[in-house]
Amino acid sequence: QVQLVESGGGLVQAGGSLRLSCAASGGTFSRYGMGWFRQAPGKERQFVATISWSGGSTYYLDSVKGRFTISRDNTKNTVYLQMNSLKPEDTAVYYCAARRAAVSGSDSAVYDYWGQGTQVTVSS
Repeated sequence: QVQLVESGGGLVQAGGSLRLSCAASGGTFSRYGMGWFRQAPGKERQFVATISWSGGSTYYLDSVKGRFTISRDNTKNTVYLQMNSLKPEDTAVYYCAARRAAVSGSDSAVYDYWGQGTQVTVSS
């Protein structure tokens, strides 16, 4: 059983930056593809970014390309989401997720474990 704990959310003005972290425990982190998702009030959960277990492959939602960067440190069992040039429409609860596979993808249904989420609020 893998436990995921997100941190780093908060309130930021439009144009600002935040770095989310997701610490994993209870499994072999380097054997999991990781992803970040978000859910805004009244909306469905949305894929944001994913990274392969080696870190060599990444994939992003079109609207965050060039602004967000996903990365991982397998020595620290942690995945990160660096968010720059934030916009009010990025406001959501952000979740990290893990899949027992080299590559995880954008479909939330394939992920095996989820964190509890961290709130990101971007003011205009």
